[in-house]
Amino acid sequence: MPVSRQELKERAFAAIDQNRDKIIALGDSIFAEPELGFKEVKTAAKIKKVFEELGYEYQDGAAITGVIAPRKGKESKMKVAVMGELDAVVAPNHRCANKETGAAHSCGHNCMCAGLIGVGYAFAGTGIMEELSGDVVLMAVPAEEYVEIEYRNELKKAGKIWFLGGKQEFVKLGVFDDIDIMIMQHTSTFDGTGVKGVCGGTGNGFMGKLVRYIGKEAHAGGAPHLGINALNAAQIGLAAVNANRETFQDKDTIRVHPIITKGGDLVNVVPADVRIETYVRGGNMEAIVDASAKVDRAFKAGADAVGAKCEITNLPGYLLPYESEELKDVVWENMHALMGDSAVRNGSGGSTDAQDLSQIIPVVHMRIGGAKGIGHGANYEIVDKEMAYITAAKILATTAIDLLAEGAVLGQKVKDNFKAPMTKEQYLRDWGGLDL
Repeated sequence: MPVSRQELKERAFAAIDQNRDKIIALGDSIFAEPELGFKEVKTAAKIKKVFEELGYEYQDGAAITGVIAPRKGKESKMKVAVMGELDAVVAPNHRCANKETGAAHSCGHNCMCAGLIGVGYAFAGTGIMEELSGDVVLMAVPAEEYVEIEYRNELKKAGKIWFLGGKQEFVKLGVFDDIDIMIMQHTSTFDGTGVKGVCGGTGNGFMGKLVRYIGKEAHAGGAPHLGINALNAAQIGLAAVNANRETFQDKDTIRVHPIITKGGDLVNVVPADVRIETYVRGGNMEAIVDASAKVDRAFKAGADAVGAKCEITNLPGYLLPYESEELKDVVWENMHALMGDSAVRNGSGGSTDAQDLSQIIPVVHMRIGGAKGIGHGANYEIVDKEMAYITAAKILATTAIDLLAEGAVLGQKVKDNFKAPMTKEQYLRDWGGLDL
């Protein structure tokens, strides 16, 4: 006698509730020891330890620090990936910031790891997988936050990565070659709105840039006329970028937000090496490409003004999201069941490398509450762990069950009706710049 989907969901709830304290402890532990992308050694070790305790076989070292743990169903009609992110951002004034790197989990990724492990508990020793017609693949992925661009570009030059985002790198490595659907959630703040969750929604794409101004050293006090001031070139370039902002149309949501990562070497030496990292972010790719050209022109103008050199490296950032409405419908039902009427269907977000994957296979990137404060800020805290850790795990687990139970009919429907904008090969060639 086949077991109903609801009964399988109740088993998942029971397993997650039974291991509530362990799931919360893991989320808190990761929050307390934040690591930046492609450096998440401690975080990955914590994930692997739980997988070992649960008897999961896993692959580690995927894209340097990623961990992948497949779980077989009674038959393998399709595969659903459940994903969590390992990395933190930089928020040096956060109470849990790493004193050396400034890394802090002001992004909720610790909750994503806790939710992922909650799904691991749901499918270990509960008999659920024996009732599913597909496999579940748990993935802890590095480097969602597109930061430390220069550092990552050096990894790229060394042949250790090609893309600067973890999911992008997973695509290149073939991790998703046999994955049919990917589901994930991201902890968010909905302060004062009464909202508990968002299922999908809009997001921006972007290009990444490294800008280097090369001048000429000279004594800054005694003979500045013998030098070429790269910092002056950068200041003029930044001003020229600002002069272009009025040409960005509101409908395109263009955002350019540079930082100077190096402003020179010594105060009494004319700066000869100045470096900038920036995004050119927007709501459609045509506008992003147009704005990117304007930004490049502006930065180069700064160098021309003082006789410096300007080197610009353009890197593939993240594409725009492409949504599967049928997959969102499955997720929506589970969010509604666990959160009530205050869960909303669509919302807005920033940029994520999940958007790149959504160009190739059906993806849903839901947002679940439980945090308070400013995302990526010093006051970001997890204030509702039941929501951020436990409810998130339950929504992920029940969505996987819906997709793979009863002959994986729902999952197959989602897959069959999804019209991917790109193949993997197109993505790697046209966006990643790989010569295939």
